[in-house]
Amino acid sequence: MQVSIETTSGLERRLTVGVAAEKVETEVNSRLQKAARTLRLDGFRPGKVPMKIVRQRFSAGVRREVVDELMSESFQQAVTQENLQLAGRPSIELRNLEAGQDLEYIATFEVFPEIELQDLNDLQVEKPQAEVADSDIDDMISVLQSQLATRQQVEREAREGDHVTVDYEASIDGEPLPDGSARNHQLTLGSGQLLEDFDSGIRGMSAGQEKLLQVTFPDDYHDQSVRGATAEFAVTLLRVEESVPAPVNQKLFDEYGVDEGGEEQFRREIRQNMSRELNSAIRSFVKQQVMQALYEAHGHHDIPKTAVEQEVVAQWERAMQELAARTGQAQSELESELSPDLFRERAERRIKLSLVIGEFVAQHQLEADAGRVREVIEQMASTYQQPQQVIEWYYSNEEQLQQIENSVLEDQVVDKLLERASVNEIQCSYQEALDKAREFQQR
Repeated sequence: MQVSIETTSGLERRLTVGVAAEKVETEVNSRLQKAARTLRLDGFRPGKVPMKIVRQRFSAGVRREVVDELMSESFQQAVTQENLQLAGRPSIELRNLEAGQDLEYIATFEVFPEIELQDLNDLQVEKPQAEVADSDIDDMISVLQSQLATRQQVEREAREGDHVTVDYEASIDGEPLPDGSARNHQLTLGSGQLLEDFDSGIRGMSAGQEKLLQVTFPDDYHDQSVRGATAEFAVTLLRVEESVPAPVNQKLFDEYGVDEGGEEQFRREIRQNMSRELNSAIRSFVKQQVMQALYEAHGHHDIPKTAVEQEVVAQWERAMQELAARTGQAQSELESELSPDLFRERAERRIKLSLVIGEFVAQHQLEADAGRVREVIEQMASTYQQPQQVIEWYYSNEEQLQQIENSVLEDQVVDKLLERASVNEIQCSYQEALDKAREFQQR
């Protein structure tokens, strides 16, 4: 086998491979002779078909089959011989398939870059120091009460947070809008789900009142035909209801799985859950800073275009599924609303970081700590009614287990880098710690 390789541009490589004609012909002949021993054709006894006829009828198909297999086999050998790290499937150009001549083909593909790890000894990290205060628990209980709130009709003007029932008819320049009318339509003011002009126009209205609202549709509205247009909504407010938080009693405790121990146990379990959330947020905030430092130190590397495209598509498809689930629209209807290019920068960042982390893991010979993997899985399983079944599912699902192991490996990389980092501990509240992690993640 003859192999030559050249760099065409950046990370693209062109591999030319030649396989001796003798090897091709030997394999073709072997398969034809094997087939002839059992071949059945009209006018001949089984296994007695002349080789001349066998070649005439089957030589082309067998040769194609042999060539495909030899190309696959020789390509893998060439990749190993040249120590290449492929970033995607190759594009194959077959140069010669003639009988009696050497097989030759050209494979074009991209490779992953070689990563040279940079020194991060001057790494500085901010680490929040916070605790769950009694007032934080009070705030959480208020949220839980709101989630189980009931509605009570009131005789006053509608305001933010109220649930209102309305009839409305919409028109533009006197022409009714398709699907622009509703009866007994229920809305929650201040929910962020209504058009701003519609929401603000209803506030201050009382039950039985009628009003004409001028509502401008935003430029990114899902119905392209009305983007930027101003419509007139004839609204009749039928009913105003306010939320009445659920009382703090055993019924509330039961709803959240606390059957015994009363309010004391209820608060204890809330504290435990909030403490887990706080610790997770702090770890996430620290990890994000380390990852950002890794990215800034190594972000100059070229990355394979094919890998970027694959990651863009993967992120776009996940976002489409989430948006479809949230809006109730079909994914095909949303494709024009969400461009894959929106995910390109994030995809490039993810790939660059994964390459750097992979090189760090290789150089430091890190392996996912089995104990930490088990701890992560057990913690995730603890939120289910039958945690042992969840644990067994993770360990029986190779793909899911691999994801957990990769996450643990990332944490071990962070721990390794933090050993030499300057960590600045700052005192803050529970909510401030959560906000710091959330804000850094949204950058």
